[in-house]
Amino acid sequence: SKACLKKNFVSPQWLRDTKERKYPLWRLDILFSKMKYNSIHHVENGGWHFTNIKSPDDIFKKLKKLTSPENILSYEDEIKPYETDALTAYKQKPLCVVLPEKTEEISNILKFCYEENIKVIPRGAGTGLSGGSLPLQDAILLSLTKFNKILEIDFGNKCVVAQPGVTNLSITHSVQHKGFYYAPDPSSQLACSIGGNVAENSGGVHSLKYGTTTNNILGVEIVLMDGTICRLGGKTLDQEGYDMLGLICGSEGLLGIITEVTVKILKKPQTVRAALIGFPSHEDGGNCVSEIIANGIVPAGMEIMDKALIIATDNFSKAGYPRNAELLLIVELDGTASEVDELISKVSEISKKNNSLNIKISKSEEERLSFWVGRKAAFPACGAMAPDYYCMDGSIPRGKLAEALK
Repeated sequence: SKACLKKNFVSPQWLRDTKERKYPLWRLDILFSKMKYNSIHHVENGGWHFTNIKSPDDIFKKLKKLTSPENILSYEDEIKPYETDALTAYKQKPLCVVLPEKTEEISNILKFCYEENIKVIPRGAGTGLSGGSLPLQDAILLSLTKFNKILEIDFGNKCVVAQPGVTNLSITHSVQHKGFYYAPDPSSQLACSIGGNVAENSGGVHSLKYGTTTNNILGVEIVLMDGTICRLGGKTLDQEGYDMLGLICGSEGLLGIITEVTVKILKKPQTVRAALIGFPSHEDGGNCVSEIIANGIVPAGMEIMDKALIIATDNFSKAGYPRNAELLLIVELDGTASEVDELISKVSEISKKNNSLNIKISKSEEERLSFWVGRKAAFPACGAMAPDYYCMDGSIPRGKLAEALK
């Protein structure tokens, strides 16, 4: 019960046990009078959350003073689209949804919520699978979709400053005319937001060589939960002091709400080619992956698909994958033309050594992209097969990959 009180949360079980405790059920008014909170909201998980606010209507009225009234969504049909992220097995409607348009509005809203002990859940595009943007019934959901502008493109310092609602792929589109791109490329890059990428430390097929989001951001503007606006990092590669960016990246909005992101952009490599390699067994494919890395080759991207996924993605995207393979390996290599030719030759040799059934090397940019079409469509492909499926990531030592796949 002490733990519950420390968290401002009293469970029904505690209430049922009060006859044997200090405060009998009929004298709970004494307990409440000793606390700074003066009202109780019943919540779905079977307890009560204490807050200074007397009713949801009071919260809505106050919020409408902190941002435009049309930015407050409170009716059931308005908030229903925000009840889940991409993992739709878990659903919960929030108390309301707020769509602020300025950093100052976010600051004022968070200050108000902090003072009144109201929970806040930030949300980007809602494409995540980890529940980072899943609402709570007694919480305000703060959506960053209106923060959707690219503020600055600095080719001299090789960086882009963007608001958190800008999509991942939009950053690459904004700089590709100068031969640059943004490296992290989650499967949902067409829809996912850069703010959500920072909150979840998103990766992608090119993380093997270029790292995840934490390796590709230079700075953020963040509003802390008490409304304080602060900046971490900037346009330079390294900042003195503690690695606060590393702390923020992957924190899922628990430490603050990101309102601006500075990411580094890279020059497109001279040559990029991909190899599509089929294997007769999982062990052969796993051994090939381990041997490629052991030989000092670091592909730009390397992905594995088993037979079930090969067929599912090929049916969905018509990628032309070899259906006779038990396991499919996609290996992408980049660099100078001569360097890539040499690496392709080495990968082909290693693949044959590990009993590969077939090897197909991309001859054009269009063909290279077609190799990845199926892999990037893996999630919707599985969704087309069944209404539900369980998706999770695993970490396996490379030397044990063949054993794990078996």
